[in-house]
Amino acid sequence: MARIVVIGGTGLIGSKVVGKLADHGHDVVPASPASGVNTVTGEGVADVLVGADVVVDVSNSPSFEEHDVMVFFTTSTRNVLAAEREAGVRHHVALTIVGTNRPHDIPYFRAKTAQEELIRESGIGYSLVHATQFFEFLGSIADISTDGDTVTLPGALIQPMAAEDVATAVARAAAGEPAGDIEVGGPEQFGLDEFIRRGLAFHNDPRTVVRDDASPYYGAQIEKRTLIPADGAEIFATRLDEWLPLNPARR
Repeated sequence: MARIVVIGGTGLIGSKVVGKLADHGHDVVPASPASGVNTVTGEGVADVLVGADVVVDVSNSPSFEEHDVMVFFTTSTRNVLAAEREAGVRHHVALTIVGTNRPHDIPYFRAKTAQEELIRESGIGYSLVHATQFFEFLGSIADISTDGDTVTLPGALIQPMAAEDVATAVARAAAGEPAGDIEVGGPEQFGLDEFIRRGLAFHNDPRTVVRDDASPYYGAQIEKRTLIPADGAEIFATRLDEWLPLNPARR
């Protein structure tokens, strides 16, 4: 079995990935600032990668501000890749987003695209797991799109999935051989407005959701199909109506 270091291993996805890989007998090391590993400053990175066969990076920027998010993903990825070369790591797995390879003007997507380019050019075997939006983002999407009691969103399509399924996809990639680009998504397509409307209604949230195709998504205009996976993506089974009862609203 492989020795696998999970960068961001204590977060929403990372903790699930660590558990899944450990359950299958792998020697898994969660790494995060709390464990003394800071990929932006480089602190602890070389030490934690000693003896590692695979590195999984599911870390995320603490700030979504355009400059901050670009600095985070490019700096941390360069530091991790440099340490991987020294340690002889054979496989780099990173969680990224469906849509980064399509026309968009989303600052977060631009930062993830820059991260992907660094990984592709690193000379290290890689798997890039492009996931659709998580069901767990429902509340934050609603909140960032709220003015008073109204949530305004475009009808652009999404095909969201459960974080549990995202973690399964990442863990499978880590346990396998480098596979290049992988796309994964959920079983249902919704307009962004419909997705949020259904979630808020389930939790008796009084806000009204209004569709406006000219409204931004995280500060940017998006095309109708930017956020949905291409043909051939791996589709996971968890549906929104199965997920909602198990996940109380977080306000």
